[in-house]
Amino acid sequence: MKTSSKILMISLMLVGIEIYPQYPNFRIYPSSAVQIEPVIVRHPTNQQILFASAYTISPPSFRSEGIYVSTDGGNSWRGNDTNTGSNLNFHGGDPGPVIDKNGVFIITHLPPSATGMLSNFSTDQGLTWSVNNLIYNATFVDKAFTATDDAPSSPFYGRSYVAFTRFSPPYPLVYSFTTNGGTNWSTVSQLNSSCNGNRSYGPSISVGPTGVVFIAWASSITISPYSEDYIGFAKSSNGGINWNVNECAIDCNGIRATQLPPWGIRSNSNPTLDVDKTGGPRNGWIYVAIANKNLPPAGSDPDIVFHRSTDNGNTWSSGVRVNQDQINNGRNQFFPIIRADENGGINIIYYDSRHAADSVDVYLSRSTDGGTSWNDFRVTSNRFMPKSPVGSSGNMGDNLGLTSGNGFLYPAWMSDQVTERQFQIWYAKINYTTIGIKQISTEIPGSFALMQNYPNPFNPVTHIQFEIPEEKSNVSLIVYDINGKEIETLVNQQMKPGTYEAAFDAAQLGSGVYFYILRTDSFFESKKMILVK
Repeated sequence: MKTSSKILMISLMLVGIEIYPQYPNFRIYPSSAVQIEPVIVRHPTNQQILFASAYTISPPSFRSEGIYVSTDGGNSWRGNDTNTGSNLNFHGGDPGPVIDKNGVFIITHLPPSATGMLSNFSTDQGLTWSVNNLIYNATFVDKAFTATDDAPSSPFYGRSYVAFTRFSPPYPLVYSFTTNGGTNWSTVSQLNSSCNGNRSYGPSISVGPTGVVFIAWASSITISPYSEDYIGFAKSSNGGINWNVNECAIDCNGIRATQLPPWGIRSNSNPTLDVDKTGGPRNGWIYVAIANKNLPPAGSDPDIVFHRSTDNGNTWSSGVRVNQDQINNGRNQFFPIIRADENGGINIIYYDSRHAADSVDVYLSRSTDGGTSWNDFRVTSNRFMPKSPVGSSGNMGDNLGLTSGNGFLYPAWMSDQVTERQFQIWYAKINYTTIGIKQISTEIPGSFALMQNYPNPFNPVTHIQFEIPEEKSNVSLIVYDINGKEIETLVNQQMKPGTYEAAFDAAQLGSGVYFYILRTDSFFESKKMILVK
């Protein structure tokens, strides 16, 4: 690698900027419809099966929910921009997809008037759908979020939940659940009364490893700019019958407004919540992320802020600024969606304008130490300018989508980079087991090489470069402690020629000497590194 290129790369890394997007981007279902507000989930037991949806507007103005399905781990997709559950005229978007323990696909949605909540179910992986089932028929409602109990040890295993805002005083959340795959739903009940006279918006639901249901939401003030003042939190240990509610659980200062500069689009700071279900050292930890500004650790522009609870939601950590660009730089980060993956990593996808004031990329921030430290990765290959798409009402949607399985992250977002103002759902498949690896040169080296890590000594993250000169080399890069115990496999895959770099995060390790070994079919080398805390 040329010295000037290496210096540039190191400089960019020191300011937290990842400029090497390495994940192919493609439209999940190219069509003539506008597709916004993606949501993506996976099967509880078959991680190859993914179910995505979007709020769709087909020419000239037909509204529905997209049905997009992959049965091969996201490599290929089939689908339809229309939820075919009859009556077709009673579909109004805001989809809430979920797959229960029996593989039943369930989707909740609004009617066109938004005065109620409906659902459909499919027992053939989305090929055909039931008629619309009525969950709620009353006043104006908005923004449903769904989840299913996927914990086999839970007494409520397979129960699926939906929560949404009811637009009548005190503007609370209401909820319902189904125990039979969406055929019937419980009577809709009020969850909370809203904090200090505020309004409750944007619920996010997750079910913990023992079947406890957790919900977080934004508590917004009632006058302009309608900013989110607190994150509310509730939990139920008896399948959604009773709830322990904390209306003002976490202080925040959100970005909800009718215009987000410089684009003039409506925005929000709906929180997003997930739970570690790995059975590992952080099993049961609860994670929440939200877009904040003008409240530390956020700066004067929107930043993504993370909180965690290690005691079932009774107390919460102070905030951690997730995005690693320079603070107070006038750039926007918004619409976070969080996912605790199967290996215990925490992943947050969001829109980010750090590279261009008038356009956004999609970024991934990832933590492997429970949210204490974060690394940023650019997901998108092309930027686009946020705007109101054709057929919408001053916004471009309220959320992005993210799930995980089989060692991969599956983010979904809306972009109009192909057709102006015709937003479509874009998608990437990211191997999170090798996410710290990037190819920094495609020039073919003259021989295998393993470089000294930098910095060294380090605390807690260091970087290791290596060179591969042969086509389709089987490469492993493994870290060991001083006793020869394997600590972490950084690389274990077939690689093309080039120069690569792997990041090693030792946040969970103690000070001391460690070794890393690069091994291929025809090469072996080890080096020593020192962790100092």
